[in-house]
Amino acid sequence: MKSNMTVDRISRQDYLLWVLDKHYAHREPPVSFAFGLFDKNILCGVCTFGVPSSSPLRRGICGDKYEGLVFELNRLVIETDAKNAASFFVSRCLLMMPRPSIIISYADTEHRHIGYVYQACNFIYTGLSAKRTDWKIRGLEHLHGQTVADISRGERDRVGYMRRKFGDSFYLEGRSRKHRYVYFLGSKKETKQMRIALRYKIEPYPKGDSIHYNAPRVDVQARMF
Repeated sequence: MKSNMTVDRISRQDYLLWVLDKHYAHREPPVSFAFGLFDKNILCGVCTFGVPSSSPLRRGICGDKYEGLVFELNRLVIETDAKNAASFFVSRCLLMMPRPSIIISYADTEHRHIGYVYQACNFIYTGLSAKRTDWKIRGLEHLHGQTVADISRGERDRVGYMRRKFGDSFYLEGRSRKHRYVYFLGSKKETKQMRIALRYKIEPYPKGDSIHYNAPRVDVQARMF
């Protein structure tokens, strides 16, 4: 790791192009905290954390008592060849997050991601996410499943509404399962209590070949003073 690399909080203006243009999801998630990895004051990585929109997901980790402490590490984008840059970046971000907190993150099997950066940062591995389906519209497959589902928000019969609106172009597609990782932030006592409350079974780290996707480069951004 280069000694001149630093990590700082960044603004939406700083991270937005990285999230939309470089990350494979091409969608802005809910963001409560955003951090940048800097190499000689040049932004070369972005990591964001946000509150998961699903209350069952938040409660499902450690129960109702800890629902308000959950943040998802929902985007990690790095543009550097520096050795161990990803684990260095994530570990520094965790140090800057509020405490106590429960951090959850996923590695998408569809993109052959294993989650080695989370393993290097000592996250707990809790197996694969549940099998789910996404809502899709033919010709608009680039839209995230949640974006499509939001079209029917407020409707009593949401599926029926979508079928009336889009006809046979509306369909359901199985969602890829994801490796699920959890990290506890807090005092020794707090992390012990959260670990005891964890509702998922702790499993051995998965192994295998991890694929790094090729994404468009983002224009170099210098730190703004």
